[in-house]
Amino acid sequence: MRVGYGRVSTADQNADAQGDALEAAGCDRVLIDKASGKLARRPELDKVLLVVREGDQLVITKLDRLGRSLEHLIALSNELQARGVDLVVLNQGIDTSTALGRMFFQILGAIAEFEHALMSERTRDGLAAARARGRTGGQKAKLTPRQAKIAQDMYEELGPDGRRAHTVAEIGAEFGVSRPTIYRHLQPKAG
Repeated sequence: MRVGYGRVSTADQNADAQGDALEAAGCDRVLIDKASGKLARRPELDKVLLVVREGDQLVITKLDRLGRSLEHLIALSNELQARGVDLVVLNQGIDTSTALGRMFFQILGAIAEFEHALMSERTRDGLAAARARGRTGGQKAKLTPRQAKIAQDMYEELGPDGRRAHTVAEIGAEFGVSRPTIYRHLQPKAG
């Protein structure tokens, strides 16, 4: 069975051209998503992946209609290959039932791994350079050391009845931060 899948990025775009091309390619069933490629949830693609069986072909018009990224495209291709489903890309002349089509996807996989390794390397280099300039990662502290000291003093202050004069919620409201932020800045009493 040949199952066609298409995707248009917005509800305004017309899916007719993809649908017509997939039907002309002899697809027994055509499903089309109307969603951004960046969205993880694509209900029609989910249906396609449930429908296709070993020996079937998933037919698309262009590669960018299937995967959100090169990495996602490779993962989908590997899943299809493991299930014995071939991928046919009409506009690029790719058919993974042929040796040339399988080689193309192996090359794409190698490029994706290389791209991922380069990004990791650049990130590590950037962090090392920032550390060398005295910068550390993470968010800026919500309270300055002076504010943290005042919060600590407020927390330890006792009222005339011997109980705490301020609740953690009140202290947080004073500084415009949440209760967990105040708790993170409180120092346990030495004793």
